[in-house]
Amino acid sequence: MRAARLSVVTATAVAALTAVAGCTEKGSSGDSDRVIDVTATDSKCEVSKKEFPAGHVELAIENKGSKVTEVYVLFPDDRIVTERENIGPGTKQKVTAEVKAGAYTIACKPGMKGDGIRQEVKATGGSVAKRDPRLDSAVAAYRKYAQEQADATLPLAKTFAAAVKAGDLEAAKKAYAPSRIGWERTEPVAESFGDIDPKVDVRADGLEGGQKWTGWHRLEKSLWQDKKITAEDKTLADQLITDLTDWQKRVGKADITPTSMANGAKELLDEVATGKVTGEEERYSHTDLVDFKANVEGAEKSYELLKPVAKENNAALVTELDKQFAAIDTLLDKYRADKSSYDFTSYDKVGDADRKQLSDGVNALAEPLSKLAAAVVTKSA
Repeated sequence: MRAARLSVVTATAVAALTAVAGCTEKGSSGDSDRVIDVTATDSKCEVSKKEFPAGHVELAIENKGSKVTEVYVLFPDDRIVTERENIGPGTKQKVTAEVKAGAYTIACKPGMKGDGIRQEVKATGGSVAKRDPRLDSAVAAYRKYAQEQADATLPLAKTFAAAVKAGDLEAAKKAYAPSRIGWERTEPVAESFGDIDPKVDVRADGLEGGQKWTGWHRLEKSLWQDKKITAEDKTLADQLITDLTDWQKRVGKADITPTSMANGAKELLDEVATGKVTGEEERYSHTDLVDFKANVEGAEKSYELLKPVAKENNAALVTELDKQFAAIDTLLDKYRADKSSYDFTSYDKVGDADRKQLSDGVNALAEPLSKLAAAVVTKSA
C-alpha cells in the first residue's frame, strides 16, 4: 500500500532505488510532441505542454524539490491511468503511458500525500494507433489474472473476518497474511480506482486528516500489538469484507493497457522498497516477506505476459529481467523451508545485513523493470 509519509530509513531506500533509475535515464529534449516534461518541486507541478496526441506518450519527470514525490496521470474522475511513485529529490524518471483522446490531469504529490498539485491536460486525435495483437492478448490474460486474484482473496478474507468476529485471536493471526496475497499481487489495479486502497490497506502513517483508520492494518494492530479483539474490531472486519467485495466487483472494469501492466509491475517493486524491505508494511505482524513475495509474483506475471513483444523490441532488457527475477526469487526462497508455502520467516528475525541484501536485490530488478513499458511500444536502436 502507498504510504503518505516516509521515515528516514524508507527515504534512504527510495533514494537508492530512484537514483539507480535516474542515472540511466537521459533528460528529455522536449522537442517531441509525445514527450511531456514534468518538473516537480515542493510547491509546483510544471508541464511542458498541455495538449498532445493520443496514443503512447512519455512523461519525463524531474523532481527539483526537497521531498520524495509521485506523479500521476488521472482520468477526470480521479481513476489512475498511470503513476510513478517514490521519485527522490534530484532524480529523474521516465514513464510511458497509453492514452485515448480526452481530458486528463497530471498531478504531482510532494511528500506523497494529499490530492497533489494539478495540471489539466488534453490528448487529441481520433484514436490510439493499432497495437500488436499479442499485447491485446496480454491485457486480456492479465485482466483474467487480476479477477482470479480478487475472487480467491474474498473467501480467505472471510475466513480472517470470521475469526475476528468470533474473538479467536490465534485463528485471526493465522488467517491474516494469506488473506492479503491476492491483493498484494495485483495492488496497482486496486489502487487505480482511488477509493478502495485507503479503506482496506492504509497504514497509520498513511492516514489523511480526519480519515478513520479501517482495513487490514487496523486489525493487524489489534491482533499483534493490543493482543485483543474489541467490538469495534468486529465491525471493522465486516467493513473489510464489504470493501473487498466492492473491489472484486470492480476489477473487471479496470482500465488496463500494456503500458499500465508494465508500469504496475514497477509500482509493485516500489511497494517492496518502501514497505516490505523496511519492515513498515507489516510492522505488528512482521509478515512482510509474504507481501514481498506476492508483490514480486504480481510483477513477474505482468512481465511474462509482455515478454514476447518486449524480447523482440529489446532482447538485452529481457535477458537482464530474466536474470534479476530469478535472483530475487532465489533470495526469497532462503526465508521459507517449503518453496510451495507462504510460511516465511518473521521479518523481525531478519537482520540488517540480510535486509540490505534484499534491498539490493529489489534495486537490481527495479532499474531494468522501469524500462519495460517503453520496451513493449518501442524497438531499441
